[in-house]
This record gives sequence, C-alpha cells and structure tokens, in this order.
Amino acid sequence: MADHKSSTKRARSSLVKRDNNSQYLASVKTAVKRFRFALEGLKAGTEKDVKKLEAALSKAQEMLMKAASKGVVHKKAASRKVSRLTQAKKAVTDKK
Repeated sequence: MADHKSSTKRARSSLVKRDNNSQYLASVKTAVKRFRFALEGLKAGTEKDVKKLEAALSKAQEMLMKAASKGVVHKKAASRKVSRLTQAKKAVTDKK
C-alpha cells in the first residue's frame, strides 16, 4: 500500500485511468467485432447490404482513432488496424 500522500493520489488516479482505458478498449473491440461480423455476413452471402459494412467500418475507424488520440492505443497501431480493416472490406466488395 502507498505510504506518501502523493503516492496514494497516484494510486487513485491510476485506477481511474485504468477504468477509462478499459472502457475505450472495450468499445474499440466491440466496433471491430461488429465490422468483422458484417464482413463475414457479406462473404457468406447472408448479408447483401454493403452500406451496413461501410457504416461498421466507419464506426470502427472512429473508435480506433479516438482511442489513439486519448493514448489508449498507439497511433500507428490504430492506423495499421484501420488499414487492415479497409483492405478486408475492399477485398470482399471488389469481388461482388
């Protein structure tokens, strides 16, 4: 346990930051997962709407960049992930 006044405050603030960061990460993971489900649905032929896929990609990109701006995810890691998601979307939509 922290003994000094400054270290107790630091411990408290790190708990708050951990909670905030985990919330951002959870929302990023959810947005990416929704995009992946939409992508798989389009691949399998169960889903015909490309606009739904584009909306999911837009939301995932928004969440990733917001998390990067907050410092939860590294900016280059977020950009790399967005690029890979865009490539996956392009690979599926160009076939159809």
